[in-house]
Amino acid sequence: MLINRMTKELWRLGAQYQGVPLDPADCDADPLVEFRGWFQLAVDAQIPTVNAMTLATVDARGRPAARIVLLKEVDDRGFVFFTNYQSRKGSDLAQHPFAALVAFWEPMHRQVRIEGAVEQVAPADSDAYFASRPRGSQIGAIASPQSQAIASREVLAQWIAEVERAIGGAAPIRPAHWGGYRVIPDMVEFWQGQPSRLHDRVRYRRDGQAWRRDRLAP
Repeated sequence: MLINRMTKELWRLGAQYQGVPLDPADCDADPLVEFRGWFQLAVDAQIPTVNAMTLATVDARGRPAARIVLLKEVDDRGFVFFTNYQSRKGSDLAQHPFAALVAFWEPMHRQVRIEGAVEQVAPADSDAYFASRPRGSQIGAIASPQSQAIASREVLAQWIAEVERAIGGAAPIRPAHWGGYRVIPDMVEFWQGQPSRLHDRVRYRRDGQAWRRDRLAP
């Protein structure tokens, strides 16, 4: 079989992983508490866009789609991000309100996988976050029909200009089609890279109001 040069180069890619050993017995009983600890270490390590996560959803045909979103809050119920409810992800979640998230901090050889049901956050919480955004981002959220086909960049600029003229100097108000989602986890896995791909994996699974955790084979 002829193996092209690109394939050979891809085979060579991938650093040797190394990290502090991860054991279920040393993890907090609550995966949200454990996540906050991992996240703070990633912040302290000054990892760029540390709150970036892959979000996976499923559409009406059962086909998955994934994209990057930004984690904006971790509360006692789950993981919160904000988007356009009429976007592709919003349409997917309206039909199948379940999702998966992955946070990956490559310099630390760590990732966290999250799965669970999804709910919209309270309107007041979406209002508060929308009010904290830069004005340009607020106007963009109002003007852009996210995930819809548009004729050109110039058309988008025209819509933004129209919103700016309509608002004038007033503070933009959050549109009803834009807000937050919360992923309520029933499974959380912490993955720590280790040499020879013998990675440490600790999985939490919800058991009523409690969590059970175990070690998974790498």
